[in-house]
Amino acid sequence: MNSNHSSKLLALLLACTLVVSAVGPAAAMSASASGAPGEAEVGSDVSTTFTITKPFSDYDSWTLNGTTELTGVTWTVELYDQGGAKIDQKSYDGQSFDHDLEKSDAYEVKVQIEGTVPEVENFTYDPAQSLSLAELNQVREGGSSEAIDSWDFRPYTEESDDARSAIENAEESIEDAEDSGAGVSEAQSNYEDAISAFDGENFGLATDLATKAQDKAESSQQSNQQTQMLLYGGAGLLALVVVVGGFLWYRNQQDDYDKLR
Repeated sequence: MNSNHSSKLLALLLACTLVVSAVGPAAAMSASASGAPGEAEVGSDVSTTFTITKPFSDYDSWTLNGTTELTGVTWTVELYDQGGAKIDQKSYDGQSFDHDLEKSDAYEVKVQIEGTVPEVENFTYDPAQSLSLAELNQVREGGSSEAIDSWDFRPYTEESDDARSAIENAEESIEDAEDSGAGVSEAQSNYEDAISAFDGENFGLATDLATKAQDKAESSQQSNQQTQMLLYGGAGLLALVVVVGGFLWYRNQQDDYDKLR
């Protein structure tokens, strides 16, 4: 093989490598949510739409599975082509569903969920209670399953939300007081009791204790600031006395010197 032929072959291989690199791997399936709440009140209705793009990037056929902890649920599965036109739709009731997908010209799969936030069995402050809004899974032939994505939210009642807000405000006030050098032991004690009351679902008591913690922290901070102002004022007065005294002493020395002359 002459050198000229070898050079052409090398150039061809390099060009092929560059083409492959430019094309890169095919885009994988992904999911996103529109209108997914981070928190929702118990008893309220929730509606969210999930969009799955490139559903057949890995497999020609598979089953879309969805689960939720909402109640009174209706799922609506819609298939769209690359131009955005709807090509299929089907609805399911219940906290889970399975929808078989076959490779077609479907570019997107949209899943809409509508349901109601259920009662919460156990409220906790930290970590905050959490419920599953939706979990979407890819189930393949043979039963193997892989999660596509999942979304959670924090359920609350009016009373629990008021208590949580009061505790958060108390925590912020305690931190501010600590940063200023004020003592916060009493406030901290009320704050911890408020969290215990919250975990026991005694939200009225939790709110009262948290409010006391905030008041004590703010009072301690104000008292500390006043003490510091008094100290600064006393130091300033002392400095003034020293300056004035020094000046009077200097004047007195000058008067004595003039008399001797």
